[in-house]
Amino acid sequence: EVRLVESGGGLVRAGGSLTLSCAASGFGYGDYAIGWFRQAPGKEREGISCINNYGRKTHFLDSVKGRFTISSDSAVNTVYLQMDNLKPEDTAVYSCAVTYFRCSDYPPRYDDWGQGTRVTVSS
Repeated sequence: EVRLVESGGGLVRAGGSLTLSCAASGFGYGDYAIGWFRQAPGKEREGISCINNYGRKTHFLDSVKGRFTISSDSAVNTVYLQMDNLKPEDTAVYSCAVTYFRCSDYPPRYDDWGQGTRVTVSS
């Protein structure tokens, strides 16, 4: 029923930019929020930022503040993560997820997840 599909990952050089998309469907009605997470090999999953159906944004990850921007297009039920000035340490699998509570960086609060899209940043 609920589906989230990420796209836009790939290989970029340090200093470059990339835009990730999360196409979401199956929510019907009610409040929800979509968060972006990432997980690098051998590391814990990190919450990056989140946006709810009212457009309120919450930013969690200090290391990407000023470089990553979350946005949404309600008309096509898509959430974006614009990533600028990418660094090798940004290399990770990036996933989006939906919660029906409020924005959180705690993964168990999210009910459904996308498959993830891989971002590799070379030096």
